Amino acid sequence: MSRRGVGRPRAVARPDTGLSPREELLAAAAELFTVNGYSATTTREVAERAGIRQATMYHYFKGKEALLAELLESTVRPSLEAARLLAASDAPAGARLWALAHRDAALLCSGEHNLGALYLLPEADRFLDFQELRTALKQAYANLLAPITAGLPQAERDLRADLVFSVVESVILIRRNASALAVEAMAEAVADAALRVGGVGEGDLAHPRELGRALLPG
Repeated sequence: MSRRGVGRPRAVARPDTGLSPREELLAAAAELFTVNGYSATTTREVAERAGIRQATMYHYFKGKEALLAELLESTVRPSLEAARLLAASDAPAGARLWALAHRDAALLCSGEHNLGALYLLPEADRFLDFQELRTALKQAYANLLAPITAGLPQAERDLRADLVFSVVESVILIRRNASALAVEAMAEAVADAALRVGGVGEGDLAHPRELGRALLPG
């Protein structure tokens, strides 16, 4: 059954995707922002791509910035929620770190459009809620890594935490330069790399990887 809103006029007839008007606007914005660029995209173009009248669009979003804010935050919220759940787990730190890196990388690799590329927009720095979420996620990585790097000087611990976070987000650039990605293979490779950068030796990867897989949903 379609979840479209009732009584909201549409600009053009479009195939029924099963998406609500709000979801269609986000899908249209994701496509236009990543393909044509944020600055080059107008709200009229977003509305037309979604098959919704421009005036109706403002019922769901105040403007182009609100669309970008939602898209940016959608790339972080699920991973941050996963980090909170993993923080409460009694699994070893390495397994929890592997699972978070896997879930985060899979999220950034999934979907029709590379939303992580929106991080590179100069406008992204203005979105404080997004930046706060991203900072909280980065801290969650550092917290999971802390038991692994406990014997190191603080400066090196901080550096490794930064590197782990950078390794995960590197999939954004990889995806920009690849026509297609095998999401599961990429997520596993990134999770393994996160542990290596964090200080887990190659010979010690198998156990946290196995335990980390058990922490993944499904």
